[in-house]
Amino acid sequence: MRRSPQFVDGQFRNPVPTRQLLHGSALPMARTQLSREGRLRRAPVGPIPVHRQAPEDRRRPPASGLRLTWMGHSSVLVEIDGRRVLFDPVWGERCSPVTWAGPKRMHPVPVELDELEPVDVVVISHDHYDHLDMSTVRGLIRTGAAFVVPLGIGADLEFWGVPAERITELDWHESTRTGGLTLTATPAQHFCGRGLRGPQHTLWASWVVAGPEHRVYHSGDTGYFPGFAEIGAAHGPFDATMMQIGAYSDFWPDIHMTPEEGLRAHVDLSGGTPEGVLLPIHWGTFNLAPHPWSEPVERTVMAGRRAGAQIAAPPPGKPFEPADPPVVAPWWRAIAVPPVQGWPAWPPVVSPAGADLAAER
Repeated sequence: MRRSPQFVDGQFRNPVPTRQLLHGSALPMARTQLSREGRLRRAPVGPIPVHRQAPEDRRRPPASGLRLTWMGHSSVLVEIDGRRVLFDPVWGERCSPVTWAGPKRMHPVPVELDELEPVDVVVISHDHYDHLDMSTVRGLIRTGAAFVVPLGIGADLEFWGVPAERITELDWHESTRTGGLTLTATPAQHFCGRGLRGPQHTLWASWVVAGPEHRVYHSGDTGYFPGFAEIGAAHGPFDATMMQIGAYSDFWPDIHMTPEEGLRAHVDLSGGTPEGVLLPIHWGTFNLAPHPWSEPVERTVMAGRRAGAQIAAPPPGKPFEPADPPVVAPWWRAIAVPPVQGWPAWPPVVSPAGADLAAER
């Protein structure tokens, strides 16, 4: 850790100064978060639809060799070239150091952890509670999975019972190979911290997973920064990107991307022309920011339409294969709070081949 170029003056740092919270914003932020109007806007008005796959469907391999299943928030199961990779798995009821307080899950998990088919690799982006969950990690030990994490997080995993020989810690730009896959830790603009630890003693990262036939990118949590183009040039092109587009705020503009910035990062990763499919993540499961509950996905889809990008926005638990024509049905609108009336009319979804998929709305 001390040899890492990211470790400066006793802690990990971003290459450029990064504000976690704007000066003087604590009180206005608290007023916004605690106001009745703010609380109502940040939750759906009805149950979030969750797709529950039959076990036999979960066990059936993807026809194209690549399938993604968004489990909620930043948790994504990626089946890639015969292997199963689980990003940032959080199955806990709250993302918090305690079980009785903190942001509570707004929808059930699509599949119980003990019913999930064994995974080959668990990848963690950083140590915040909404990305690294102790109970989930302990539940995954039985699967025999390898754990690939940024520098410093291995200590937590060992303390929770993960065998040391199953943990690989990486610095930015370092790679490891497992089961025919190459996993590379790539830069992100964020921070770390659990409880009262103080200085930033663990690293944060985005991730590239490359198999013999397919490549995917998971952003973790990050602000927008120029490094996305460099990541794409070094490791792309990507069949799919999983981009953080939620929990943004003017109170912390440097550490989380807005939907439009997430779309811009997706385009940067493909060299300036949108390629591959963007899966919006880090929204819809936990109430972590002042914006309305469904605003992140709405803005992402609209930004994608303007840019000619392919967006996949399924409900939690519904798998998709990037090789198939992307279908986006605005399922979130039925349970969103105002200003629904102010949103643009939903146009027919047309695949690149020109097939009208409006019937999927």
